[in-house]
Amino acid sequence: MSVISSSAISASAISMVTTPGLPQYGISAAVGLIGFLSLKEVLSASPKWNSSLSSSLNLVILPLLLVFAGGILFKISEII
Repeated sequence: MSVISSSAISASAISMVTTPGLPQYGISAAVGLIGFLSLKEVLSASPKWNSSLSSSLNLVILPLLLVFAGGILFKISEII
């Protein structure tokens, strides 16, 4: 009985200390977003630019933008 209760207490203590998964990837999402936005800007001036390349980059940029916005909302909710 004491083994079960001590493991339940330690599990709840760990879950109270750790944060959910979104904030830990916020910096990598921001760096990736900046990189892909820069790449899109540079390639848009290239003669190789076409709608297929634009769509491909948008498929990468939009999820990173959502993760970045989620990280910002999480940080704002921590402050409030």
